[in-house]
Amino acid sequence: MRNTFGHIFRLTSFGESHGECVGGIIDGMPAGIEVDMDFIQNELNRRKPGQSHLTTSRQEADRVNLVSGIFEGRTTGQPIAFFVENTNQHSADYDRLRNVFRPSHADFTYWQKYGIRDHRGGGRSSARETISRVVAGALAKLALRHLGISVQAYTQQVGDIRLPGTYEDHDLTAAETNPVRCPDKEVAERMARLISDMKAEGDTIGGVIACVVRGCPAGLGEPVFGKLQAELAHAMLTINAAKGFEYGEGFAGVSQRGSQQNDLFIPDEDGGITTQTNHSGGIQGGISNGQDIYFRVAFKPVATLLREQRTVNLEGEPATIKPRGRHDPCVVPRAVPIVEAMAALVVLDNYLMNKTVKID
Repeated sequence: MRNTFGHIFRLTSFGESHGECVGGIIDGMPAGIEVDMDFIQNELNRRKPGQSHLTTSRQEADRVNLVSGIFEGRTTGQPIAFFVENTNQHSADYDRLRNVFRPSHADFTYWQKYGIRDHRGGGRSSARETISRVVAGALAKLALRHLGISVQAYTQQVGDIRLPGTYEDHDLTAAETNPVRCPDKEVAERMARLISDMKAEGDTIGGVIACVVRGCPAGLGEPVFGKLQAELAHAMLTINAAKGFEYGEGFAGVSQRGSQQNDLFIPDEDGGITTQTNHSGGIQGGISNGQDIYFRVAFKPVATLLREQRTVNLEGEPATIKPRGRHDPCVVPRAVPIVEAMAALVVLDNYLMNKTVKID
């Protein structure tokens, strides 16, 4: 299995949903970065279960333990190992799923690939693995602060309820003022009602997360197969339930003409070069151009429904299932910090590929 992500700044994750812990090893972290444990823990708190009535009721403290690569509160440039204990598993909830395949889950494909699977919450295919990404993303964000680079994601759409306008039309810091993580209070309330309705019906709903990277210098990204948007797409599509990625104007831009889409170059106030518009989403030719990088990620409805569904068992015989347990009716609110984390990993990794390891 490919459990390592990145080129210079690399994360190797480990652990399963109902195992003793999940964790990872980070290699390539620049030396001398002050480790803000409160910030790292807050990032995990944004992802953890049980944070609102809109999420799974599983209760996990998700306290991170950093066990190497840090001395006197700063990174040493050596591998950083960490783990987060699992303390609230209800494995018995999955006993009835031992011999059947859940529709649209990884059960069947893991069985076909390995001939064995962990039926307890999906094992390695569980979204609990994303804890490792959030820890690594938090450390990446701490390094990016020194470069003046920020990453901010928010919920743009749940079902057919969509936040109007672009990221420039909203105060994105308001996204953390409600459990849906949408920066518009009224739209967030409508989204919350829809998610609550789905939960009451034993059903689920999908949505879209938008993300913007500000302060990214021009020149990040590699030609041909290492294009920055391709790295971002790869990162986002490794997140559980992610189904689509677009950057800049994306699919909406195909209905316009080139004369409408082209970002004209103009002098900036500092004697440099900028663009008059940013339809390209901050990336041209696969390399950042110094403008805001913005993209969107689509997430499917959660595959676990708390209602009866038809399926087959390990012998291919017809069966029915009605899962029990604690599940998210919509993955989007908890996926916001995961999208940010993966974006931070990509941007820092590409920065380090262009620069020396030391960050002043």
